[in-house]
Amino acid sequence: MPALGLSRRTIVILLVALVVVAGGALYAFQPWKAFTTTTVDETLPSASAPATPGTPSTPPPGAAGPVDLARGSFVSHEHATSGTARTVRLADGKQSVLRLEDLATSEGPDVRVYLSPRDARSAEKGLGEGAVQLGKLKGNRGNQNYSVPAGTDLSAFRSAVIWCERFSVSFGAADLTPA
Repeated sequence: MPALGLSRRTIVILLVALVVVAGGALYAFQPWKAFTTTTVDETLPSASAPATPGTPSTPPPGAAGPVDLARGSFVSHEHATSGTARTVRLADGKQSVLRLEDLATSEGPDVRVYLSPRDARSAEKGLGEGAVQLGKLKGNRGNQNYSVPAGTDLSAFRSAVIWCERFSVSFGAADLTPA
């Protein structure tokens, strides 16, 4: 006898629809990430001139070490976020990285690292025109480096932002104050 007056075919269709909707929700929200942690512990890279065959890959004599260009502390937006962001020009003087130190935030689906022309407070509402994506967040804890594309004018950016692409929200941001 059919339950609630529904035919067996209707019940099967409803169950299939429920499975599809549940699968879509799991894909979109990835709720298990609320209970996971990915720790990354990268050292600050040392840049050097490209090696030519038969020569070691070392900086030229007298080359200066990495130079801090700007830094700031993260403030929380949609998720509790802390740590420090630094823009660093590497020893070769040509390459720059955004370095996140002692980062602590939530994991989430499709989380990216951006440089934004907006300050940290304004970045909560959006990245702003001209924001530059540096890559997927490598881990929600620890120390990590993101290469800044060659030719990027770092003085045009006011903050580093941890941004969830899927839901268009900022987890947190750090104002980048010149060093």
